[in-house]
Amino acid sequence: MTEPEEPEGPVPFQTFILKVANRCNIDCDYCFVFNSKDQAARRLPARMDLAVARAAARRIGEHASAHRLRTVHVVLHGGEPLLIGVGHMAGLLEAVRDAAPAGTRVLFELQTNGTLLSDAWLDLFERYEVAVGVSLDGPPRANDRHRLTHAGRSSAASAMRGIELLRSRPHLFAGLLAVVDLANDPVEVHDYLAAFEPPVVDFGLPHATHDDPPHRADPSVPEYGLWMSRVYDAWLARPEYGHSVRMLEDIVALSSGVRGSVETLGLAPPTSVVIESDGSIEAVDTLRSVEEGATWLGLDVLRHSFDEALSHPKLLHRQHGKDALAEQCRACPLVDVCGGGYLPHRFSEAQGYRNPSVYCTDLEYLIRHVQSSLRQHGWNPYAQAASPP
Repeated sequence: MTEPEEPEGPVPFQTFILKVANRCNIDCDYCFVFNSKDQAARRLPARMDLAVARAAARRIGEHASAHRLRTVHVVLHGGEPLLIGVGHMAGLLEAVRDAAPAGTRVLFELQTNGTLLSDAWLDLFERYEVAVGVSLDGPPRANDRHRLTHAGRSSAASAMRGIELLRSRPHLFAGLLAVVDLANDPVEVHDYLAAFEPPVVDFGLPHATHDDPPHRADPSVPEYGLWMSRVYDAWLARPEYGHSVRMLEDIVALSSGVRGSVETLGLAPPTSVVIESDGSIEAVDTLRSVEEGATWLGLDVLRHSFDEALSHPKLLHRQHGKDALAEQCRACPLVDVCGGGYLPHRFSEAQGYRNPSVYCTDLEYLIRHVQSSLRQHGWNPYAQAASPP
């Protein structure tokens, strides 16, 4: 009998999320940074100092060199990253690019609410090839259910102005991100976002835990799964649409035995890490929705390497695949696709992360809906998994 190969060690980080700003010019009520369990961001520097950015850049370069990474993704995030100003952002981008080792390509991405976009910003993004994603939850009425200014006014018009400006340079347009709200019509939201011609529409489920579950009109109905299934049907019904819907494409890919692209589905170990505005190295920032201190590792780029973060006890679960899941999840035939659900959505104070997702029934409904559709179109979603690559 052949002995199983020993694991080669933790999978290196490949996506580095730089929290370049820890303030925002709008006040989304579902924001996991400013309106959730953990309020640490309010105590952090409003923007990342260039000395911190240079230290982070050196650590990224060090990690890329040690693990011979051909590509690293650097995501500029917040808060609202455009609050740091064009000149400061230019210095930060230059620092990261200069620290990259020969043979490693840095792909810059930025997530913004779009309200501050201008030609000056887009000129900068041209220079450094920064792909820009914009958050928008749908038509103004839908968007303004949650995404208002600090004065309680609509942010929709400013966001749409920014998107239209970005569309003038489509090679910089990374896509749109929308949070699912059961009060909004899924087809209306999808078609509205599709009209902006984004390359990707990314839908996210509202962050929730077993102690603070998501809103449902009827807990016995997989309402979020039904909502996303209607998005799937609308997307599939219009072959002229050129955009992808990330969650749905990942379900198709994972059903076929192909690795997905996001951390919210599947069993592949996550490869992202957060660098806060003060230089702290932290776990994925959506864990702020779980409890105070859930992201804290006690590490920072001035004193610690990213390899030290890889072996931190709080991140070891990332390497354990099915073994990190609840027993119910390990026995589920859909586990290779849903991966037990997104980590924050599994949490309870009683059992930590060893629970099924609070969206378990929704994910099951959606996955089965997509797989049924594939079969109706003459494709067995499991056939490719059994075929050689």
